[in-house]
Formats: sequence, C-alpha cells, structure tokens
Amino acid sequence: MIEIGSFMQWVVDRNPYEPEFHQAVHDVAGKVIPFINSRPQYAESRILERLTEPDRILSFRVTWEDDAGRVRINRGYRVQQSNAIGPYKGGLRFDHSVTLSVLKFLAFEQVFKNSLTTLPMGGAKGGSDFHPKGKSEHELMRFCQAFMTELHRHIGAAVDVPAGDIGVGAREIGYLFGQYKRLENQFTGAITGKGAAFGGSLIRTEATGYGCAYFAREMLKARTEDFEGRRCLVSGAGNVAEYAAEKLIQLGAIVLTMSDRTGTLYFPDGLSTEQLAEIIDLKRRASSLDALASGAGVKFLPRSRPWAIPCDAAFPCATQNEIDAADARTLLDNGCFLVAEGANMPATSEAAQIFEDAGILYAPGKAANAGGVAISGLEMTQNAIHLFWTREEVDKRLVEIMGHIHEQCVEYGTKNGCTNYVTGANIGGFVKVADAMLAYGIV
Repeated sequence: MIEIGSFMQWVVDRNPYEPEFHQAVHDVAGKVIPFINSRPQYAESRILERLTEPDRILSFRVTWEDDAGRVRINRGYRVQQSNAIGPYKGGLRFDHSVTLSVLKFLAFEQVFKNSLTTLPMGGAKGGSDFHPKGKSEHELMRFCQAFMTELHRHIGAAVDVPAGDIGVGAREIGYLFGQYKRLENQFTGAITGKGAAFGGSLIRTEATGYGCAYFAREMLKARTEDFEGRRCLVSGAGNVAEYAAEKLIQLGAIVLTMSDRTGTLYFPDGLSTEQLAEIIDLKRRASSLDALASGAGVKFLPRSRPWAIPCDAAFPCATQNEIDAADARTLLDNGCFLVAEGANMPATSEAAQIFEDAGILYAPGKAANAGGVAISGLEMTQNAIHLFWTREEVDKRLVEIMGHIHEQCVEYGTKNGCTNYVTGANIGGFVKVADAMLAYGIV
C-alpha cells in the first residue's frame, strides 16, 4: 500500500527546491494512489514512482551573438519524461521564468494529457531562460539556430517531437525547423506547429483555446445545458485565451474579460468579435492591454486579475497558479459554477481543492487544454502519411478528441452519479501509460 505522505516525502527528498514539480506530482498522486492501492500490479511495479523520474533530462549551453556583436549565453533544457506510449511530445518554452522545476512539472503533466488524447504520444517539455520580448528578428533567428544546434541530436519524428509554447510561436518554430532540416538533411515531422506551407496543420494556433471551449461544452451537455448567455471570464491574452474567447463567443457565451501582466480588460456588455480582433492585432505587435484602456465599452482594471467579476464560468488561460484560494472562494461566492483550465496548473492546490469540495464543474488542464497537443498529434499523422487535411476535417477531429477525453473523465471519475473531472482525468491518463509500462517489464 502506498501512503501519500511518505510518497511525497520521497519525491521531495529526491527533487529538492522544485516546488512546481512537487505540486504537480502531489495533485496527481492524491487521485491516483487510491486507484493504485486497489490494483496491486501497479503498486508492486512502482509505476507511479517510476513516472516521477524522467527518462532523461538534457541541459545545455546556448551561445549566440546579439545585434551589437556581444556574446550571449542562455541555458537550454529538454525533459523527456516518458515514452511508454509513443515518441516524447511536448512544447518548448522561451521565457525568463523557465526553470528545471517548471519544465519537470510541465513534462509530468504532459504524460497524462497526451495519454488522454488517445493518440500515441509520450510526454516531454523543454525550453530556455531566453526571453524573446525586445529581441530583433535576427537575434531571434540566431538564438533559435543555436538552440537547435544542440537539441537536434536528441529529437526526431520517432524519438521526440517538440512544439511551441510560451515565447515560441510560428516564427520561432520556423527558425527551429529550418535549422533542424539543415543539420539533419532530411524533411521529417520532427517538430509540430509548423507553417501550413511546410507541413503544418490548420487550426494548430487555435487548438488549445478551441479545445478548452469544446471540453467545457461537453461538461454542460452532460447536464443538458449549453453556453447561450453564460457570462465567462477569460484570463490571458495569448493564443489560448484569444481563441478560447473566440470559440466561446461562437457558442453563444458572453465573454467579459481578457488580461495580461498590466491588468484586466472588462467588457460589461460582452467582448465583441471586433474588439477581439483588435486585441489579437495588439498582442501580435507585442503591446500590452493597457493600450486599449480608453476604448469604448471597456473598463481597464490595472494590475488586477479577472476573478472578482461575477460570472457563470471561468477560463484561466494565462499561467500556472494564477488562481489562489481567495480567488477561488470569490468566484464561487459570485456564482461561478464551471472552471475549465486553459493554462497548465493555473489553480493552486488549495484553490483546486475548493473547487472540488464545492462540487462545481471543474476541468483540470490535462483534460481541458489537451486540444493543442491533440492537433500536434494530428500534424504528426499528416506528416507521416504525406497528406494535408482541411480546416473542417481537423476541427471535426478536435471535437471528437475532446469528446473522447470527456468520456474517459466520466468513466474514471463518476461515483454515485457525480463526476469528479480531476479524478477522472488523472486516472484516465494514468491507466494507459501504466499498462504499457507493465507490458514492457522492468525497464
């Protein structure tokens, strides 16, 4: 029998000073350990313990030259967590906040998220403490080329397939893939998130946000409800937030907010498609939302998050731990009955527990934001069979995949007629990986 206290002490002792990783493991372990204890084969083979130890961690120097001719040094990482059910798969993040702890938490989560998609993908994550903001095009290109010069020897279509994440968009993916192609002298699906002209998939940019809205729709459908007229809070103003807002509007919801590091834009009468287009254009120019503070039909709340505004549903799409316990209580007090995580681990452990205890519809990121990696998996498929699917075809498959994820959450998380989506997502993601590990023996 595994006891969560001693298990977590073992994890912390082996991985000191990694709070984000500890949080991610604790959140999974709390749901999976009771399931493991009822199935001795998983406990005896120490499946969960093995999953907390990455297959390998790559750390490397990235040396590049800025426009002034100065030599710059950054650190690059790739955490290859598990390839039990397929090639390693997960994004690259370029941001000053990147640490090994953050990447290990993301890679650990990615294992379960990728499993839930039903596609054959393992889990990984990588990136660098390089911060793209303020860099010129040539500096971005030189950094990406230097980063890939080391990473290329560790990835490949059947080995490890990186994608984009924070700070790594279509432009950076283009530079990374161009360098990979140059070094390897082959054109393969070794990176996803590519441009449509050179092997990318349609809807990849929109996929995480669209998928989050689709998953929330599945939760409402299970209650014979829909989004029509529902007041929704969206945090963030990146791809996930933008396209979650777009899809929610299309589904009939009233989107009240978007936010960034400068504060929150509040639209009392609901965000319009024209206003959303303006926000998307603004963020593509690397500007902050406070530039729209004086716009008609909008209020700007400086240095604040959206969670104090009354709503029916909340979509945290910015970053980890953006909802704390006080925010969670405020959301519930103001009528929120649905939370779908567009970001990875945006609720602290205390906030997540408050949502669970309240019995609201609460979808963890590994389920609700799996749409992005799902389309990455479809891009891998298109590359492998040398076909290019239409937007309608890809969107149809995304809807189906989010529906399958919802089904797994219901299967493993329903008790006495009530579905706990956190339990369902964690156990559903665990089972497929665990069964594969059992089949391989002790490796």
